[in-house]
Amino acid sequence: MERPQNKACGKDKSVSAEEALFFSACDCEDDITRGKPIRGRTKSRSLSASPGPGSTKEFRRTRSMHGPCPVTTFGPKACMLQNPKAIMHIQDPASQLLTWNKPPKSVLVIKKVRDASLLQPFKDLCVFLTEQKNMIVYVEKKVLEDPAIVNDENFGPVKKKFCTFREDFDDISNQIDFIICLGGDGTLLYASSLFQDSVPPVMAFHLGSLGFLTPFSFDNFQNQVTQVIEGNAALVLRSRLKVKVHKEHREKKNLVQNGVEENGLIVNQQEKEYGKQTKYQVLNEVVVDRGPSSYLSNVDVFLDGHLITTVQGDGNAQSFISI
Repeated sequence: MERPQNKACGKDKSVSAEEALFFSACDCEDDITRGKPIRGRTKSRSLSASPGPGSTKEFRRTRSMHGPCPVTTFGPKACMLQNPKAIMHIQDPASQLLTWNKPPKSVLVIKKVRDASLLQPFKDLCVFLTEQKNMIVYVEKKVLEDPAIVNDENFGPVKKKFCTFREDFDDISNQIDFIICLGGDGTLLYASSLFQDSVPPVMAFHLGSLGFLTPFSFDNFQNQVTQVIEGNAALVLRSRLKVKVHKEHREKKNLVQNGVEENGLIVNQQEKEYGKQTKYQVLNEVVVDRGPSSYLSNVDVFLDGHLITTVQGDGNAQSFISI
């Protein structure tokens, strides 16, 4: 079943039902904090609020009936094709199409580790990308250390063209145009964790045990990858949780009143109150556990600075539904 063509921006777009499963991650403004709640926020006025008597200040609504506008740029080159305003002011999720500001040149290929059944699909995909599409292929260094890849002499010339990186050591966030995952849902979640800012479009092939987020079949991967490179694919936007972890200082005596530690390091006001802060962006859920402690933990759950409940146990899991 074919969708009607969309001639926005002077370019025809014909997307089938199978192609409409292209996945891309965007950022969500929701925060989950560990430690003290964030207080002192300025409360927005409700829709029913009105200016006080005798006030000359013009009243302006601070809330909308619609949700926040989603992020429409993904990585350095990908973006979402906007509908003409004459057709629709609010983007219809069924018409979210991928387009490129510039032709994509680099792709990150992520393979499920320790799975021998994915070696041949991985090799076929890399040969197709490098020799037929002239793409710059990024691969994790630990993937190329697999003995089956190291000992394959026929794959050697292709392997020399790869750009390798190491997790937590090399920053490739501004060098990847789109991502191809070979595996299951866990492989896609791992790919999302590599990009803490803007996530490039993710094309996930179902080659693992679970495939709720991996809709593509690898049987005709050449045609599907070509459509993505040409911008003839649909987007499914998924939100991510923004997590801030505040670690309290274990030794309070190390902090002095002027904001300088005994070792000479300057501590700002936020670190003095909450401790050191670490930020994460996650796709599905956040789990706060007790770590190596042998005792149960008491976790206070806040929503917008208001205490909801207190959980006593090994930890707490926060998840959300992304539509």
